Amino acid sequence: MQEFLMPVPSIFASPSRSLASIAAAGLLIVATSCTQAAPPVGANSDDPNANPNYNGLPLDSEIVEIRTRPGEEVVTLAGGCFWCTEAVFERMEGVNDVVSGYIGGKVKRPNYDQVCGKMTGHAEAVQIYYDPTKTNFEELLKVFFKTHDPTTLNRQGADGGPQYRSSIFVHNEEQREIAKKTIEKLGEEYRDPIVTLIEPATKFYVAEEFHQDYYRRNPNAGYCQAVVANKVRKFNREFGDKIKGSAK
Repeated sequence: MQEFLMPVPSIFASPSRSLASIAAAGLLIVATSCTQAAPPVGANSDDPNANPNYNGLPLDSEIVEIRTRPGEEVVTLAGGCFWCTEAVFERMEGVNDVVSGYIGGKVKRPNYDQVCGKMTGHAEAVQIYYDPTKTNFEELLKVFFKTHDPTTLNRQGADGGPQYRSSIFVHNEEQREIAKKTIEKLGEEYRDPIVTLIEPATKFYVAEEFHQDYYRRNPNAGYCQAVVANKVRKFNREFGDKIKGSAK
């Protein structure tokens, strides 16, 4: 995913992208009283929910409360390159905004080069802000599982490494239970076992601006044509009834 083109002017970006600016400015509410993330199982464990990046160092386990609009909810997902995941969910009815960033690591304020260099333990992920009157967490998970390979833990196509891991970062126990039940329910549809992790949603660091809306701004870039576009087409085929009117 090491391909960058100069993005078109920001007037073409989603008007709701101000959420990313708010997060980057540090306006997320830090809930210091929240329960901290439990230490992950060691990397040599057979448990599919063992954090593959744990090396004995403490995770950046500062839990944050996400500031959303009234009536809005958030889910955080990692399924390989965040350009792909973002492009898919931006087309989905009920989704208000998608922000690309890094989560689940042990270094504060990581940058893209550090994450790509497997130096921080973070995953490329997206935070999806959605209207629960139009969609729900389970529906979002169905799209997530259908538009990436949940049977390869640290690889999606040619993109390999723990930063590309398949993971659901849960914000509360309700999300954790729904995630577990969804994995159990969908497991029969795959030849190989689902190895998607369920991790606590620790601090989410918004990625650099040139990563936001990358597919929308650079649809003709080589990676977008070869990889992202295929994910978008799969979403269109599998979830035609869930495409936003503005995305048709």
